[in-house]
Amino acid sequence: MNIFSNPSRNEIRGILRDSKTIAVVGISQRETRASKYVSEYLQREGYTIYPVNPSLDTWNGLKVYDSVADLPEKVDIVDVFRRSSQVLPLAGDVVEAGVKVMWLQQGIVDEEAAEIVSDAGIKVIMDSCIMVEHKSMKLDFSG
Repeated sequence: MNIFSNPSRNEIRGILRDSKTIAVVGISQRETRASKYVSEYLQREGYTIYPVNPSLDTWNGLKVYDSVADLPEKVDIVDVFRRSSQVLPLAGDVVEAGVKVMWLQQGIVDEEAAEIVSDAGIKVIMDSCIMVEHKSMKLDFSG
């Protein structure tokens, strides 16, 4: 059994620089939810967001998809805002979708799901906020 570790900081920066499309699993309409304000930040930074939440029809004017399997095109990153206990069922959809990266937000960890996804050649980032990483990358390159 491998002990998981996130890609290096430089690798994460490369992922953020090269990615254009992000499916956000567990997106919310509620202003106080990280999935809402992080997704809005990513939109402002030029990423195309595909909202995923079977409980919503639209999010900020965008069609919301029931699952990663329902997305109309291949995305670069699947960004997960779900409890750790709800990640494993997503692993199969992420592998089937052929994405480059599965990103589990801060506080979300599932070693088994990470192993399934990484065995399929997909990079995994766990317990890390994509917005925090993106902002730190911008700070490093701005000065």
